[in-house]
Amino acid sequence: MPIADLQQAAQKIAGFLATLNKLGGLRLKYRITAGDGARDPKGIEDRQIYVELGGPDTPLLTQHNGDLLLALETLARQILRLDQHEGGLVSFDAANFKAMRAEELRMQAEIAADKVLRSGAPYAFPPMNSRERRMLHMAFREIEGVETASSGEGQNRFLAVYPAGKTDLPVTPPVRPRGFSRR
Repeated sequence: MPIADLQQAAQKIAGFLATLNKLGGLRLKYRITAGDGARDPKGIEDRQIYVELGGPDTPLLTQHNGDLLLALETLARQILRLDQHEGGLVSFDAANFKAMRAEELRMQAEIAADKVLRSGAPYAFPPMNSRERRMLHMAFREIEGVETASSGEGQNRFLAVYPAGKTDLPVTPPVRPRGFSRR
């Protein structure tokens, strides 16, 4: 379902970012594009609002695989009261992080496909968010001889790659690396 009033939504996001800069002590610049200008030229995202972030604190947004960038998107969706399935309507990016990540995932897909085709055994990627799993699924569409499927639940959901026609093969779920919060 599209966002009813794009200009009002963009203003809410701008207000949120201004407050974040002021009260959060961040130094971020932002440009918000709504409507046709916000469309993703590669068609990966179905976005209606695109927020480009820059400034001295940009590295904070992109470290740890862009977790803070993803968190800002989540907060923006909540501010706009969007349904979880409408998550792709609002997209944040900083320092071309998403385009570089998409290229990285495409290269990982090629390497994984080669492993699967050579060995005949499935390959499991580490758990990742739904957007990155979707990017991988799309990258594998262009590679012949393999099929993909997502498995697992919540934060442990991962993408598995199988030889074509052999999605019934067992795949070992990847182990999520221990972080600071899991001691």
